[in-house]
Amino acid sequence: MMAMSTKAQSGMATRSKPYTYREPQSEFASNSKRIAAKVAIYGLLLLWTFIALFPIYWTITTSFKVAVDVTQGHLIPWVDFKPDWRGWRSIGLSPDTIFNTSTVREEFMKRFLNSAIMSIGASLLAVVLGSLAAYGLVRFDYKFAIWRNRDISFFFLSQLILPPVVLAMPFLVLYKELALLDTRIGLIVVYTLMVLPIVIWIMRDQFRGIPVELEQAALVDGCSTWGAFMRIVLPISLPGMVAAFILSVVLCWNEYFFAALLTSTNANTLPVMVASQTGSQGINWWSMAALSTAAIAPLAIVGIFLERYIVKGLTAGAVK
Repeated sequence: MMAMSTKAQSGMATRSKPYTYREPQSEFASNSKRIAAKVAIYGLLLLWTFIALFPIYWTITTSFKVAVDVTQGHLIPWVDFKPDWRGWRSIGLSPDTIFNTSTVREEFMKRFLNSAIMSIGASLLAVVLGSLAAYGLVRFDYKFAIWRNRDISFFFLSQLILPPVVLAMPFLVLYKELALLDTRIGLIVVYTLMVLPIVIWIMRDQFRGIPVELEQAALVDGCSTWGAFMRIVLPISLPGMVAAFILSVVLCWNEYFFAALLTSTNANTLPVMVASQTGSQGINWWSMAALSTAAIAPLAIVGIFLERYIVKGLTAGAVK
């Protein structure tokens, strides 16, 4: 028995694989790779931040330059050039002219009011219509000839890639017949149609992330479909509606093409006024930069204070 056991053990030993020594991976090398990856990622993020913020920095600093500083490309205030209020003085918004009568400032305030009314009005209308359309596309099945819900959604989203110049002549002729040229209502309608696909896209993802069982429970408790939407769905999707509204306001606020095409004097917006800062001697860069800074300041303030609501609204439908 001892001999057989010895033979069995020797056979198992001969069949077992020989042990190979493997050197453990160096902890220093592993940490170095992680650090290098983080440095590369943060480096790319810093580069992208610089690319995104440099135009804003250039605009703000240019509003405090004179002609010589603009032509020579001076960038750093108090180092390359001495800040001057010339650009802000030209639009009546400098400290020494803010309380004086200024026709340019009155014109600026008129354009500012036009931009605010049309951007907010169009965004509110787009959020209301877009939310209803998105809810219908998510919760109900439609059939128009060969069209289904997916086809209808694609039709709305395809409007985002439609060049605005394609609609220039139809809108111009239509608005001339309807007497809507150079009116706020005319631009509100155009802006609503422009941002409506984006609102539908955002709200569709919002409604998809809401369990349908919540609405079914509300229906069992006696709510109608409209009541379930107003009492259950609407409060839950409110962050998404706020995000869609803010994004729509930004897009409408910055729109130039239709504002320049369909308005002349009464309904001109800030982008049109900024683009008009040209004269016989060229572009007044300091005035244009001051107007641009004053135009983007409200949006920047809104973005800073409502950033978390915007992010929450845009990402709420991504996690179910």
